[in-house]
Amino acid sequence: MATKFDPNTAQNAVEIEKQFAVKAVEQAQTYWNLLEKIPPRELKLTKFDDEIFEHVMKDFTELTEPHEKLVRLDEDWMKSKDGKERWRAFIAAYEKKIKDYNFGSLIRTDAEKEYSETNTIFVTRIQFYAIEIARNRLGLNDKAHEIAKEEARKEQEKKEKAEKKKKNGKS
Repeated sequence: MATKFDPNTAQNAVEIEKQFAVKAVEQAQTYWNLLEKIPPRELKLTKFDDEIFEHVMKDFTELTEPHEKLVRLDEDWMKSKDGKERWRAFIAAYEKKIKDYNFGSLIRTDAEKEYSETNTIFVTRIQFYAIEIARNRLGLNDKAHEIAKEEARKEQEKKEKAEKKKKNGKS
């Protein structure tokens, strides 16, 4: 008979960690693509966006005006003893509402920049939703939207140039 699985004593399985990392990167890429195509103020991430926005702004008053803590996330603040306790209570409220609410997600620490190794931290999915919904509603992702659109435009130009060069080379 198999022994009961105890997550507190389990060792990390490298393959499982890699799969979670791949999923987190895929979600980040999908979100960046959405930021490129849809003005952030029009972006809806869940059917609970209104509730999540009101909840995060009520429970984390430091995220309100001037919104500096939303523009540039402070990982130390989020992961401090007090921060962890407050976020844990927030996260628990969505256990039955948001699918994969506690899965890992990548979030940009600076809303005015794109995803990068130095501009990304790991958070739970509901923290990602809470912060990004607030950023979108408050216009804090408008610059990211412009950056994403410009990147897509440049990528398209590059692709067209390559196709033209390939076509001219074969004629």
